[in-house]
Amino acid sequence: MKLYGEAMPAPNPRRVRIFLAEKGVEVPEIRIGLREGGHRSPEHLARNSLGQVPVLELDDGTTISETIAICRYFEVLHPDPPLFGVSALEQAQIEMWTRRMEFRLMVPVGMFWRHAHPLTARLLKQNVEFGESNREVVEKAQLWLDRELADGRPYLTGDTYTIADITGQTTLDFADFTGLSTPAEAKHVLAWRERMTARPSASA
Repeated sequence: MKLYGEAMPAPNPRRVRIFLAEKGVEVPEIRIGLREGGHRSPEHLARNSLGQVPVLELDDGTTISETIAICRYFEVLHPDPPLFGVSALEQAQIEMWTRRMEFRLMVPVGMFWRHAHPLTARLLKQNVEFGESNREVVEKAQLWLDRELADGRPYLTGDTYTIADITGQTTLDFADFTGLSTPAEAKHVLAWRERMTARPSASA
């Protein structure tokens, strides 16, 4: 079994690494070199025709793409600690918050990265005005999240660290890299981020 991924700041491979670290599972990772175009190589396209990372390759050659799909695979193999929840309500709330982190934060951060960041300018045709418009979207999303966390809960879904926290953590860490920092007035978000950074898995 091996994992094809990329080093920080790539958020999706890091989501899987943090997930595995929380599970205490070690899987060798091969970093394919996104900036060098390794994701477009014939070898990698044979693993994932979309040319994305991460990709998990099983011992029999079967491949699994998409971050959450890989994490769910390991959740079944290694159910403790449960990062997708146990009860129906827990699983629903974790799914809700994971989707919120993906749609409310990850998508606009990704659009800013693709269309307004100088590092991606040589890789695709940019719509800079659209990309820059996502600054406000990301800021508003973080202020919304700050209001949600004002009730004092330590994690997104309550008292337990989950895949939703991993998704939010890696997204906002990547946002920092792109130049979209958390607003100073979002004190609850900043405190939550400090709790995420303090976890040993954060270095994955």
